[in-house]
Amino acid sequence: MNKITEIFKNNKALIIYLTAGDSSIDKTEEQILTIAKNGADLIEIGIPFSDPVADGKIIRDAMARALSKNIKLDDIFNMVKNVRKKSDIPLVFMTYLNPLLFYGYERFFKRCSEIGINGLIIPDMPLEEQDEVKSFADEYNITIITLIAPTSKERISVLARQAKGFIYFISSLGVTGVRNKITTNLSAVISEIRKVTDIPVAVGFGISTAEQACEIIKYADGVIIGSAAVKIIAENKKNTVLKLAEYIAEIKRGMTS
Repeated sequence: MNKITEIFKNNKALIIYLTAGDSSIDKTEEQILTIAKNGADLIEIGIPFSDPVADGKIIRDAMARALSKNIKLDDIFNMVKNVRKKSDIPLVFMTYLNPLLFYGYERFFKRCSEIGINGLIIPDMPLEEQDEVKSFADEYNITIITLIAPTSKERISVLARQAKGFIYFISSLGVTGVRNKITTNLSAVISEIRKVTDIPVAVGFGISTAEQACEIIKYADGVIIGSAAVKIIAENKKNTVLKLAEYIAEIKRGMTS
């Protein structure tokens, strides 16, 4: 079984996102290990990019902070290599296509394989353009995660059939960010997905509370939290690890109670 898919085997999965190098590259390593120890089942590591079109202000600001520190891809690779000495939690890069093009596809995927990255999410790469990276992903055993949005409609079956690892279902129109209410009919869309695949479905964009997570896992196999975790990192410079630990544990308790 795919290592990413395994996290959904016996429980609802909690997936947490953070931006690499937001505080510093060393602190990112510490934050990843804290998140792993306090209930997360998979961690998305955002690669900073200057034009993150799918992201709202919280994550855009985090990427800007990381870029201001001159964080490079090789710094992130080395940080993940250190994490892998201490944790085997599945790790996925969230990246826009431009950093891959600049670094070189084969070089990038080879490095991912060497340091133990399990998957890749590329929000600005549509299905029709995935062939240009698929051969490298297959060669180096890196899972490309499929995103499905509420507007996908007639494309849902096409997208779902080729999905691997899990399906990242975007809960709301627009960019990432904390939302008070999810208005999309999750049950209906997830039912459509399940007609064509048994790949797990995790819901992201806007989720920030244990109550929201509990509601979503009535229909989905997992929840993805990004902006809320990044906000904690931004607002708690002195006790980031403690606040992250408390927050992740609270969400996990709510999901399992």
